[in-house]
Amino acid sequence: MARRKTISDEQIHDILLDTILETGPAGLTFARAAADCGLAPATLVQRYGDREAMVQAILLRAWDVLDAETEAADAEEESSPQGAIEVLIRLMPTDVAERNATDGLLLLREDIRNPALRARGAAWGRALVKALGRRLSNDPERGERLGWQMASLWQGAHTWWAFTQDEPAERAIRRVLEQWLRDMKVA
Repeated sequence: MARRKTISDEQIHDILLDTILETGPAGLTFARAAADCGLAPATLVQRYGDREAMVQAILLRAWDVLDAETEAADAEEESSPQGAIEVLIRLMPTDVAERNATDGLLLLREDIRNPALRARGAAWGRALVKALGRRLSNDPERGERLGWQMASLWQGAHTWWAFTQDEPAERAIRRVLEQWLRDMKVA
């Protein structure tokens, strides 16, 4: 008879995402994971098989969470150019903006290298662009172009903010996005 799980996979993944942000994917060992989530290393090996599968499961869970946050923001923010900005700001919590711009790059590297994670990232990007695009134009083709531009600008603004940090992240990124809307005559 199979033993009952004392902690769900989702709970483990949520705990260990913080560990991966601290150690980087390469630094996550079964011993470290066990210490952080309270399970024995052998239990984690039994669940995941190997370290790479454990890392992939954790990062797939992170994509699940981001998908849900994106869907909620899309459903709740107004259908306007300003609503597009609000969707993006919601996806970049200011309390973790610096961590996401620095430690998050280690996760991004892993997401790009792993085909399953890369596919999830691409699917999320398309969903985000669709949410942005319909707020930016009634023409689907133009909306898609503008959505990709805005998403790219958002990521770039976040990266450049991480270097300068001259003002709070939300203010800096919002300013860049609003200026782009004015320049594109979308607002």
